Amino acid sequence: MNGNLIIISAPSGAGKTTLVNDVINRDANVRSSISYTSRLARAGEVDGKDYHFVSCQRFEEMIERGDFLEWAEVHGNLYGTSRRMVDEWRSAGFDVILTIDVQGAATARSVYSEAIGVFILPPSYQDLVNRLSGRDGGSSVDLKLRMQNALSEIEQYHNFNYVIINDNLERAREELAAIILAERCRRQRRMQSVERILRTFLNN
Repeated sequence: MNGNLIIISAPSGAGKTTLVNDVINRDANVRSSISYTSRLARAGEVDGKDYHFVSCQRFEEMIERGDFLEWAEVHGNLYGTSRRMVDEWRSAGFDVILTIDVQGAATARSVYSEAIGVFILPPSYQDLVNRLSGRDGGSSVDLKLRMQNALSEIEQYHNFNYVIINDNLERAREELAAIILAERCRRQRRMQSVERILRTFLNN
């Protein structure tokens, strides 16, 4: 059976990248889709690990070829998810996490109706301001843009199956790991194993 597809969305600065990286490091059966983006790399980011950093021209060429499962313009930059990568990993039995904005999440759900949605919230407006203020030197223009979008993003939480409030990092990590584990245990995903076990009873 294919692995699960887990869509994670959150306002910028809510901590989704930290949580996803922790799950990837702890669970060998989870893969994180590496998005393509036209934005410049931030300090410490590595091409091919954090994102695939490409020019706007190359990104637009990929759109024309239909390479993306979803793509969107966010805060003035282009982001997209490779459909081929997602399908290959799921076919190999891995759970795949897509860390994408609410626009991309809606598109992905329209393609994969079985996708599991997880929305991550900061504990408060002020907490999000504090987190974003310390990013990239705290650009006032960037901060204003991100906070303007935060409310409209948060209002989309009802389109997701699960909500994690990231007010305590360790608890948030445990909740995300628990969601992934619980989804693997759904009856529909265990039917082959159940039937195999039942046969051992019927043959005795």
